[in-house]
Amino acid sequence: MKQNYVTLNDGNHIPQFGLGVYQISGDEATKQACLEALNLGYRHIDTAHAYQNERGVGEAVKESGIPRNEIWITSKLWPSEYGEGKSAVAIEKMLDRLDTDYIDLLLLHQQFGDYSGAWKDMERAVVQGKVKSIGLSNFESERLEELVEAANIKPSVLQVECHPYYQQNALKQRLAPYGTAIESWYPIGHGDNELLNEPIFTELAQKYGKTNVQVILRWHMQEGIIVFPKSTNPQHLKENISIFDFGLTDKEMALIRTLDKGVRFFNMTLAEQEQNLGKFIPAD
Repeated sequence: MKQNYVTLNDGNHIPQFGLGVYQISGDEATKQACLEALNLGYRHIDTAHAYQNERGVGEAVKESGIPRNEIWITSKLWPSEYGEGKSAVAIEKMLDRLDTDYIDLLLLHQQFGDYSGAWKDMERAVVQGKVKSIGLSNFESERLEELVEAANIKPSVLQVECHPYYQQNALKQRLAPYGTAIESWYPIGHGDNELLNEPIFTELAQKYGKTNVQVILRWHMQEGIIVFPKSTNPQHLKENISIFDFGLTDKEMALIRTLDKGVRFFNMTLAEQEQNLGKFIPAD
């Protein structure tokens, strides 16, 4: 199966398409989904300590028989693990849960807590060879620039909500000076029916013999956005990755760009997010 790669600002090459395991419950179900995906040609898995399924990811990577250096593993530290010294311990525990010698990409999951101290430990982990690339998730406030300007290693990626209704153009401009790539969660708009059934996607799906979802995912590819749609359904897993045998024209890409409405599907304020995050501490 063909795969696209994005060259990050640290020189590492990340598979542009992968599998997200958010809301896959339990290690066994996660392992089975990952094994199916890896068998189909996926080489990028996005997990997090907060998802409570890192062990399942690690087991799948081991059992797949695929060399470790051919599979990209992303995981994320939770705010309860932030802090200089504290995050170093959390990284060791993460390596143990994943049963791996290194993590390809480590992110700060949320923009709360002692993220500055955590970033220093993440930079040390890069120097030590325990982590290849480091980045951020859900940093969209002024805290983004605060952290980046103080960082010795600039974030290689920023993972945020991004889809045709919310294309993050202003955020892309903010990231351009640092060479930070965008990763998308909710790449198909949380399955919003209005988005999925936009006439342009239906028209292009018919033209190329694809599904509307495949057209949207292909748009992400050509925009240079890194995506990892979640699924445990073997047919959906196969369809999702079957997007490398066609391409959208410049005119078609431009038409899709006109769909940007500034509409996002996750709408909590920073205060609401911080309040909710404080109620959850992931188990080791």
